[in-house]
Amino acid sequence: MNPNWWPRINPLLQKLRTKLLNDPYYRLKSGEEIAIAVRLGIRIDANQATVDDWLRLPGLSIHQARTLVELAKTGVKFYCVEDIAAALGLPAQRLKPLEIILLFGYYDNESVDAIACVVNPNTATIESLLKVPFIGSSLAQAVVDNRSLSGPYRNIVDFQKRLNLSGETLAQLMYYLQF
Repeated sequence: MNPNWWPRINPLLQKLRTKLLNDPYYRLKSGEEIAIAVRLGIRIDANQATVDDWLRLPGLSIHQARTLVELAKTGVKFYCVEDIAAALGLPAQRLKPLEIILLFGYYDNESVDAIACVVNPNTATIESLLKVPFIGSSLAQAVVDNRSLSGPYRNIVDFQKRLNLSGETLAQLMYYLQF
């Protein structure tokens, strides 16, 4: 990092710079702060981030941070900001401002296609689940049976655990599920 890039800044920005460099738990508050953090060399690897790393980003809750960490631990790989949005059930546009600070340890050469068939596993019938790519009849039946026995799925992590799905399988399905 070139120390000369920060010439004559006002005291508020100097204070922010000091916080960013010295406090790994400082929560960024705006796009401008994100840009400054990136300029200082602060980046977050989406596939290795901790809950504390995710919480540095504006607009993410502790629940969302924990979800992303749990998914990464089970083998789900994030290739782009759209993957993170899909995992959290958010519009990708909402997370676009975070894209400049995120690093992705794995890359996909194919672009993410628009998803036409999105279902809520808490209300979907077997027939509607069968329309989802990667869901066969046995998984569709298991989704409905498990939901009937244990109640609604809380989120994508709960869905994965209750159905004992691999990270690879969940990575394929998460674009098609909305909780």
